[in-house]
Amino acid sequence: MSTSHPIALGNILRKLSFYLGLAAFVATVSLPQANAAQHKRHHAKSSKTAAHVKASKTTVQVKRKASSAVVALRQKALPRASISPAQLSFGQMAGLHSSSDALALKSSVALVVDQETSEVLLSKNDSAVLPIASLTKLMTGLIVSEARLPNDEMITISQEDVDTEKGSSSRLRVGAELSRGELMHLALMSSENRAAHALGRSFPGGLSVFVSLMNAKARALGMNDTNYVEPTGLSSKNQSSARDLVKLVNVASNNPILRELSTSPEHEFAVGRQTLQFRNTNRLVKSPDWDIGVQKTGYISEAGRCLVMQAKVAGRKLIMVFLDSTGKLSRIADAERVRKWVESNPVAAPRGVPVALVSMAADDTVRQ
Repeated sequence: MSTSHPIALGNILRKLSFYLGLAAFVATVSLPQANAAQHKRHHAKSSKTAAHVKASKTTVQVKRKASSAVVALRQKALPRASISPAQLSFGQMAGLHSSSDALALKSSVALVVDQETSEVLLSKNDSAVLPIASLTKLMTGLIVSEARLPNDEMITISQEDVDTEKGSSSRLRVGAELSRGELMHLALMSSENRAAHALGRSFPGGLSVFVSLMNAKARALGMNDTNYVEPTGLSSKNQSSARDLVKLVNVASNNPILRELSTSPEHEFAVGRQTLQFRNTNRLVKSPDWDIGVQKTGYISEAGRCLVMQAKVAGRKLIMVFLDSTGKLSRIADAERVRKWVESNPVAAPRGVPVALVSMAADDTVRQ
């Protein structure tokens, strides 16, 4: 028994030494490979991260460049609109807006006359000759109505009726067919330019004959400050004075067709396969505070905002002319100022405004 223990212990030590040597060998062989694999994974991860960062930087750079390009385009486009000054009206260029009046009107030209007595209730630069824009259409309607042409005759909108003066738009497409009566309605109620031009173009003898008749009628009415070159009012060469326009409104107010169509609040028209609704350009025709017999609005930049009316105020038939008003609603506000003033002062004229007579044409109905 005593000799067997050393032998067993020696066997155990030899086996332990063998396993320790084997473990050391495996560790020696495996460690470099593990380190290499770990290094490879780390390198791949680093490369992926670098690629992602690079891609992100590239994306940011592209976005920044795109954003810069958009901003540059906007900055390049905006100054054109912002530095383009608003076109001055003829009245502004003539300094007419420096004139004051008792009612602080925004219109540089105003004239209010009692239709039955010719008494001038208010006058401001009434002899100034200015562009009258679509007030022109009142004379256009007068010429057509007095010619007694068939109102049911169909007229086709042509390329000639398209506005090349101001580039204004229209819902009446080239090729659309409407009756003469419908074109009259659109021209006087909604100030439709293609409708007015078609009325003149289709007139017997053509557009040149029609414009000649417009000027001849103006002379016959004693409108010596007035000149027309076309039937819409888009041209700034269509000009008149407030004194002349009082005479035109006076005659128009006695024309049943002009009275009805110019004060129509709104109407639906069949244009091709469509039914289009048009409204009056003068919101006062729908107001319960107003009793308007005939009216017409007008606007081009050279003329400013314009308005003529015959209306009954405080029991008096008044003719009102407002030219070259500044601001979209200022002509309406001026008319309201006059109405309220007349209602609160039914007889007297504003202090400092002389009372005078406006000379009317011989065939006018206004009593001298």
